[in-house]
Amino acid sequence: MNGTVESLDEARALASAFPSPDCDILICPPATLLSRMAEIAAGTAIAVGAQDCHANPSGAHTGDISAGMIADAGGTHVIVGHSERRSDHGESDAEVRAKAVAAWSAELAAIICVGESLQDREAGRTIDVVRGQLGGSVPDGATAQNTVVAYEPVWAIGTGKVPTLAEIADVHGDIRKELTARLGAAAREIRLLYGGSVKPSNAQEIFGVPNVDGALVGGASLKAEDFGTIVAELEGA
Repeated sequence: MNGTVESLDEARALASAFPSPDCDILICPPATLLSRMAEIAAGTAIAVGAQDCHANPSGAHTGDISAGMIADAGGTHVIVGHSERRSDHGESDAEVRAKAVAAWSAELAAIICVGESLQDREAGRTIDVVRGQLGGSVPDGATAQNTVVAYEPVWAIGTGKVPTLAEIADVHGDIRKELTARLGAAAREIRLLYGGSVKPSNAQEIFGVPNVDGALVGGASLKAEDFGTIVAELEGA
């Protein structure tokens, strides 16, 4: 819930700085800026997506937006199951799964988020929680074309706290193993993003962790300078 029309200048600056990047760049602005962001991104290397969608294609759901509306506005991706949606709105794994299916139906790629709370981490339940969320949130038929999985330890989001590189490696490795066991060889190509206080100062070392294919960036994505530095680190990874 950040960004007004003035924020579009940051997208313009990012597009100018990376005319032909060696990685994929996606911006997911608030719904109020989605169509205008898509206009700015048209013809550039930047893709645009949304932060959430409803599971239904239409209907009496005042205040919600459908996956079809996102596609109509120029979006190609949508984040589903972000920890703040799960905590603030009580979204279940089944609801996240339904949203991912809705995204596919509108020809959007779903970025499915999983991650544990501080309480889960301290109790040693991280792997069990993440496995449960994967099983409940990722629909059958997930491929590298329609799905991205983002691991975001809830306790690290916006706090400046980051798991150790070994801890990130353990979780990402287990996610890869679980997806491969369920989906087969196709799961090896599904991108796994790390999200949780990713910033210019730590991006390079995080991108060096096995099975980390990119980042789901929060606060550091609000300024082109900061986000651009992270993009540059990924290009060099």
